[in-house]
Amino acid sequence: MLAFIRESVINTRFVLTGNEEIAVRLGAALILGSALGLNRELHGKPAGLRTHALVSLGAAVAIMVALNYQDRSLAADPNAIGRIVQGILTGIGFLGAGVILRDPAGHVTGLTTAATIWICAVLGIVCGLGYWPILAIALGLTVLALCFGRPVERFAERCFKRLRSEPTDKSV
Repeated sequence: MLAFIRESVINTRFVLTGNEEIAVRLGAALILGSALGLNRELHGKPAGLRTHALVSLGAAVAIMVALNYQDRSLAADPNAIGRIVQGILTGIGFLGAGVILRDPAGHVTGLTTAATIWICAVLGIVCGLGYWPILAIALGLTVLALCFGRPVERFAERCFKRLRSEPTDKSV
């Protein structure tokens, strides 16, 4: 009996109406973008919670429009989603480039923020498509990289005796 109950709980799927599914997908995009943006906000970066939330939400909306969501059918042109993904990632690349700065001493800043903007767009696309397992794994790995990346970098710098203040490439 216990095995039956456990199996039925595991195999239970939620059935959502069209509007509920839209709300879940867009809400997930907004929440995950906000969470990643909060990390950047707490580190004092220029692109914070609102920027990341809007990037993720916008990517999800663009993908859902490509799916012709009202009639629940896939897009008439099967290449439409691919073209929209390319457009989103290209546009976000320009947004990310705007937060990357290099000072006269050669120090480059803003790379992590640019990368989080880019991953927010990708995660927004995944939310819009409703690929929840991919979203869970990618979001978990992103949070892992943001939370533990700096301590790992500092440990590696101590091990290899490189000072943080010197640029990695003096030719820039």
